[in-house]
Amino acid sequence: MADGTKAVVDTSAADGAADEAALAAAIDELADGTARATSAGSPAKKDGGGTDSGAAAGTTDGEARAARPAAPTASTPTAPTAPAASTPAATAPAAGEPTPETTAPLSVSEIAAELASGDAAATRTDPAPAAAAPTKRPPRDPQPTHDPRDTATLPQTLPAPQRRSGDMIGHRYRLEECISSTETFSSWRAVDEKLRRAVGVHLMASGHQRARKVLAAAKSAALLGDPRFVQVLDAVQEGELVYVVREWLPHASDLAKLLADGPLEPHEAYQMVRQVTDAVAAAHRRGQAHLRLTPRCVLRTDSGQYRINGIAVDAALRGLGVEGGGEDAERVDTRAIGALLFAALTHRWPYPEDRYDLKGLPRNLREVAPEQVRAGVHKGLSELAARALLDHPPHHAEPITTPDGLARAIALMPRIRPPQPELPAFTSPPRHNTHALPTAPNPTRVVAAPGTAPAPVAAPVRRSGRRLRTVVKVTASAVALGAIGVASWQLVDNLRTGSTAVASPQASSTSATPTAHAATHDPAPIPVKDAVSYNPLGEKADGAASLPKAIDDDPASEWQTNWYNDAFGSKPGTKEGTGLLLDLGSAQTVSKVTLKWSTATTAELRMPGKNVGNAQTAKPGDFTVLGKKAGTAVEYNLDSPVTTRYLLIWLTNLSKNPDGGPNPGKYQAFLGDVKVFG
Repeated sequence: MADGTKAVVDTSAADGAADEAALAAAIDELADGTARATSAGSPAKKDGGGTDSGAAAGTTDGEARAARPAAPTASTPTAPTAPAASTPAATAPAAGEPTPETTAPLSVSEIAAELASGDAAATRTDPAPAAAAPTKRPPRDPQPTHDPRDTATLPQTLPAPQRRSGDMIGHRYRLEECISSTETFSSWRAVDEKLRRAVGVHLMASGHQRARKVLAAAKSAALLGDPRFVQVLDAVQEGELVYVVREWLPHASDLAKLLADGPLEPHEAYQMVRQVTDAVAAAHRRGQAHLRLTPRCVLRTDSGQYRINGIAVDAALRGLGVEGGGEDAERVDTRAIGALLFAALTHRWPYPEDRYDLKGLPRNLREVAPEQVRAGVHKGLSELAARALLDHPPHHAEPITTPDGLARAIALMPRIRPPQPELPAFTSPPRHNTHALPTAPNPTRVVAAPGTAPAPVAAPVRRSGRRLRTVVKVTASAVALGAIGVASWQLVDNLRTGSTAVASPQASSTSATPTAHAATHDPAPIPVKDAVSYNPLGEKADGAASLPKAIDDDPASEWQTNWYNDAFGSKPGTKEGTGLLLDLGSAQTVSKVTLKWSTATTAELRMPGKNVGNAQTAKPGDFTVLGKKAGTAVEYNLDSPVTTRYLLIWLTNLSKNPDGGPNPGKYQAFLGDVKVFG
């Protein structure tokens, strides 16, 4: 039985009924002058579980008769055979079963005597009609044993473990705040007392049917090792409790919070769908699926990077799954990304229900693109969302069913540039007409009080000739001084840049304005053709996977260096630095370089020396230092422009990653944008 007790059933009555039925059948066969192929005294066939299916506990007389084989007809007589019960194999009782009572078989003479005497057994001349073969019963094991890996034997529902703030989990994690709670599990913000950092914890009863799947999903997610996903730090079964620990991002905002004030602008929506799709596609290539990608699972960090929370674990906690293999899982995640993009563009949830603080669509709207819900939506992003979300996109477009296909479609889209900052309104300064004589200002207009007659306006008084000459002299002197100042500034600038040509001011005593203006230098941007990892002191390229992000004109995408346990040069044997080599394609005149880092970084701007043949294989000492800056937004202004094809950004000091971010406690740099000017 299910509770582990053995079931004891009295089978003596059933055995007697079966013996009586067998005796009657033998008498009937001899009376008809035929012999049966199978003796009625042989025991019924044993089933796979070792239990007698014909004489099981509770078997009735009618069931025993139905299980007996039908007698052959008189037209096909067969030779009588020895009863099967006479063989040792047939009479041996099954192991562990009570030995049934045995009766010696009757002889032919004894049976004939009973027929002649008119015994009551002879009245059974019409045997019951042969019935269909009885349904095979499963074996009855009084103490069933189960495979511990068979989760189907565990309870389907089990209450979530009751915990309170301040409780310790695993003698290490102190629970702080319950974030969410369901009937089967609860999620908490906790503190890792060992490493002194915030973490997230999921709690579930170990006896729950989903507990083993949750542990398996957490361990597989931890092995993924992709920094674009929130990392799983621990997954343990301890007594009656299963807990999963993940990293906590205190300064990140989920997509639902970002949409609280309205839809995202096109560039931000493009960044979100591109980064999320790339991460999910990479996970699917490694055999992982999310299966519950919602606006609560997509987090945006302060640096503009999107990270995904709960891969595989969220679905396992809620018992979600797919049927049909990897293709269905890819469709589920692709449709979820389409729903995220739909919500980001329209500020509406693409289903009739209201979810994640977003209002759902009317029930009569189905299979619609975002541009049909809200005006002004970016056309390319609207088509992309419809193809990922809908099975039949508008305009007969081909649906996208896999994250890889969605990533390829995003790559084919024209890049969406970030919005330009609004410049303040330009107000032109007042122009002075130095050639004409200054005129008198307009007379002040006096407004009379109500009920009184307006006062007469006095006629303007003509300026005297003496005052007019004074004004002209002062104006001419100011203009002359201004021309001298401009000429002096130009002379100093030419001396600093090494130029031998000196522009002399051309001022005229008879003109109020100079006839020549000083030329101003406006740096022109120089495109960077390629970026190469320069790491001569290391074993492999530093940040090779994200090199194009340093020169893609997108500050949100960043080139990330490898992480280091110690700062450069802090200990004997540590590296002195690492670098990024910029290739301008050909020799260019460079006057300024700007860099934007996510964290404070110290770097030197260098150029190859005269004797350097191949800049990629040259040593750091073969480069000439042009400047050294530290900070997040740095600008190298060269006093004298240089002509070179290659520029080296040599990093000499990295910042330490915060505890709540990726690679906590490690030293790493993030370069979002680099610009070169001529």
